[in-house]
Amino acid sequence: MGRRSFDKLFLEAVDDALSSLGDSAKQSIYFHLESKFKIPRNEIPYRFQDFAAGLEKIFGVGARFLEILIMKKLHEKTGKPIEWNDSREFVFTEYLTVTKQSFSGSNGKT
Repeated sequence: MGRRSFDKLFLEAVDDALSSLGDSAKQSIYFHLESKFKIPRNEIPYRFQDFAAGLEKIFGVGARFLEILIMKKLHEKTGKPIEWNDSREFVFTEYLTVTKQSFSGSNGKT
């Protein structure tokens, strides 16, 4: 259940972040991810590395803004603090992996 819940929250965070660009832009991004990169919206939580690569190909260095926004939205939704070494470079896929492990590991605990 923890994993399924995390995947749902992650997809909601992606939706929220992309919505900040406007609904037309969000739909366009999903369209390009599916048509050019073969990543349907519902597979994003399971293929987040491919998703990140697709964003980088679409937006170049601008993808970093969206990645950070997705992480902020995800953090709001999970409410789970994670430990991150500030001396390390921010890497979206590593952050997602750590957040997922943290969420899944403590989701069943009170």
